[in-house]
Amino acid sequence: MSTRKASLAGAGKKRILILDDHPMMREGLAQLIDNEGDLSVCGEAGTGREAFELAKKLKPDLLLADISLPDKSGLEVIKELHAFHPDVVVLVISMHDESLYAERVLRAGGRGYIMKQEGGKKLMEAIRQVLSGKIYVSERISEKLLESFSDHSNEAGRASMENLTDREFEVLQLLGQGKGTREIAAQLHLSGKTVEAHRANIKRKLELKTGPELVRYAVRWVKTQKIA
Repeated sequence: MSTRKASLAGAGKKRILILDDHPMMREGLAQLIDNEGDLSVCGEAGTGREAFELAKKLKPDLLLADISLPDKSGLEVIKELHAFHPDVVVLVISMHDESLYAERVLRAGGRGYIMKQEGGKKLMEAIRQVLSGKIYVSERISEKLLESFSDHSNEAGRASMENLTDREFEVLQLLGQGKGTREIAAQLHLSGKTVEAHRANIKRKLELKTGPELVRYAVRWVKTQKIA
């Protein structure tokens, strides 16, 4: 966790807090942002907990956040920040497939989603767009969201993964990382029975018959996310 010197912030610049568990990624993002005349990085965090503390202390205009964090779900960080610091705009920058995560990020209170491979120019465009009060997603996802909002008759036919709640989505991710019920319960601060209930719901929604089948599905899915 670090704060940056006030002299770097500059009067009138929009202040950005970076949340990413990779120090080199944070450093690269900070250099890109600090080269812009109207933007500055006021702090960096490696965990969701650190980001929440810094947001309270530094009062940034924007949190630029990865969604994969070591201590908690990025979606939970967004929800907490939205509840306690609603003036802080959140833009997610991630390697994960936008089609699976973008809508969840917006539902949680985020204002945009951009993939890491998009490059610096697109990132600055996304930052300025969400700071201006707009939402930023790719054209492809924007069209998909508009279709889902305008045609509720297709709701039942949506992909099974999209039918998972955010909590079920988290449980599936942790299963894919090789964690058992007790570990998942401890990490998400849930009871074992609640985790088992989520597992049952995930199996039903993904049309899987057994526990081992669910685990295999989760492991394969997590691997594809790492490759993406």
